[in-house]
Amino acid sequence: MCGIAGLANCGDREVLSRMTHVQTHRGPDDFGLWERRFPDGGYVGLGSRRLAILDLSADGHMPMCNEDRTVWITYNGEIYNFAELRRELQSKGHRFASNTDTEVVIHLYEQEGEECVQKLKGMFAFAICDLRSGKPELFLARDHFGVKPLYYAHRGNKLAFASEVKALLQAPHIGPEIDLDSLHQYLTFLWVPDPKTMFRGIFKLPAGHSATFRDGELKIKQYWDLHFPRADADYPRSEADLADELRARFRRAVGQQMVSDVPIGAFLSAGLDSSSIVAMMCKATMQPVRTYTITFPRKYRVGETTLDDPDVPVRLARKLGCENQQIVVEPDVADLLPRLTWHMDEPTADPAIITAYLVCREARKQATVLLSGVGGDELFAGYRKHLAYRWLHGYQRIPARLRRGMESAVNALPSLRGTALKGSVRLAKKMARSGSLAPEEQFIRNCTYLDDVQKTSLYAAEVCDQLRLSDPAVRHHSSFETVRESDFLNQMLYLDTKIFMTSLNLNYNDKMSMASSVEVRVPFLDRELAEFAAWNIPPSLKLKGFLRPTTKHIFREAMRDILPAEVLRQPKAGFAAPVDYWLAHDLREMVDDLLSDTNIRQRGLFRPEAVRRFVNEQRSGAEDWSMQIWQFLTLEHWMRIFLDAGAAQRCDEFTQAREAATA
Repeated sequence: MCGIAGLANCGDREVLSRMTHVQTHRGPDDFGLWERRFPDGGYVGLGSRRLAILDLSADGHMPMCNEDRTVWITYNGEIYNFAELRRELQSKGHRFASNTDTEVVIHLYEQEGEECVQKLKGMFAFAICDLRSGKPELFLARDHFGVKPLYYAHRGNKLAFASEVKALLQAPHIGPEIDLDSLHQYLTFLWVPDPKTMFRGIFKLPAGHSATFRDGELKIKQYWDLHFPRADADYPRSEADLADELRARFRRAVGQQMVSDVPIGAFLSAGLDSSSIVAMMCKATMQPVRTYTITFPRKYRVGETTLDDPDVPVRLARKLGCENQQIVVEPDVADLLPRLTWHMDEPTADPAIITAYLVCREARKQATVLLSGVGGDELFAGYRKHLAYRWLHGYQRIPARLRRGMESAVNALPSLRGTALKGSVRLAKKMARSGSLAPEEQFIRNCTYLDDVQKTSLYAAEVCDQLRLSDPAVRHHSSFETVRESDFLNQMLYLDTKIFMTSLNLNYNDKMSMASSVEVRVPFLDRELAEFAAWNIPPSLKLKGFLRPTTKHIFREAMRDILPAEVLRQPKAGFAAPVDYWLAHDLREMVDDLLSDTNIRQRGLFRPEAVRRFVNEQRSGAEDWSMQIWQFLTLEHWMRIFLDAGAAQRCDEFTQAREAATA
């Protein structure tokens, strides 16, 4: 696992060095640069920071080249079928100097060219400089699901790319500017969907895409997508047969992702996904599996959607024979929020980034690789919005006049903050707002945190005018069109996989684990497993039932004889965080400072009275605006770090602080 960086037709060795140095947290074990200037004035440079996972020797140094030094690579990721590919390439005459998967990618590219990505099974983001034609050609690729990030800026005939935006900002020709269309998306969803970022002119290479850079021209193409059958497709296989094959495929995926030359462990929340991974890890090794569970003191957990009984993972670990470390945290969130905003690069208003960082930070003391359950909900329908669609399908059979009365009553409910009903009230209000919409708009509305009316009242007049024709859900509408012929549940899963999971869940898992120099692997996103689930399992076995639908039904059946009943019954419990408590206590002073009328007015983005209304209604208990206020705080920190003080200076400050903390 690494941090990569590169330049074409711009910059020099000093710039390249800064780009790699600012990503030291992604690879503390090694550092390398390679550059070449050409007679026509062209320049190519590659940089790498290495976190050694396979072949810990100096043979794994990057950037790495082939035998005659005509193909160079900087690479971030893990290829789980590298041993198989290596044997195949050796049979065709390729010679290897290391035991790394990096070198396999080089030779596979020599053999297959740009089609090499079709044979890779794993997570990756890499750049290859091919000198064989006499002119430099760059080939960039990002893995099928976007587990690993790859950012780029292309201006004129100049190209810069890196694992993190803060590296791109080291280049003198790339300045940090806010993109208002992306701001519109951020306020809608809490994050910015790929391929855009909050930085104008800086983009993410989409998941399942590759790019070629020749003669100053960048061409991007899609090499893979997740496909689903038509809505009227026939599914001939029995539930029992599907559950058996699913269990076997999942066990194989977990086993393949346990290959490592450094200590390995797993997250364990005692939810279905993480518990299943740990159970399969235990079957793949004779050694006790290290597991890590994070929880907060009880005062934080009142009324929050977290695991109510932290003892469940303890009992499960004991049953499976695992080592379990329960991490009880009471973090200094006022200190963490700006630091983690720096690590995220973009404002990401999901407080799960804090819990993800804390568990990785503690686990790093014992393990360098962790397995995560990300992807299970997207493959098998595990989110409340999937349940909401099933409920709303029946709800729309109620006469419209009666529905309007019910919706008014729900919207008038108090937030019930500080009680276990808070989450249910929030969900009910979301459903009331979307209850009479068409399915596609229902889904999008249930993914949003501020609707068009709320954003219009929030924006300053000039910003409102500029965003009048901007559609924050443009990616959602485009993705729905791609799978228009499929069952609507599969359409939702496609969007969750392509947009929500990649742009949010995988993004913060990468950034927060790398902040602690930890590699996170995601067995559910084994490409063959995902393709099997998409194409062979009927929607009715993913979400089963109507009045009380069972999420991830087929996967529960696959794990029924492996996991205890209390885990199979466990409600979904992700990396939730006590935002409500923090805003009322730890962050109260920060809210008053950063979201003061004076500060908001100086920014010129929002109406101060609108922001103050959110804060006042939150504090009075009239509404639960905790996520929206968290959005404003995160955005303000992002602007102070990346826009105000000069990104390079702030990057130096955070890098130096991290180096001092880990010295």
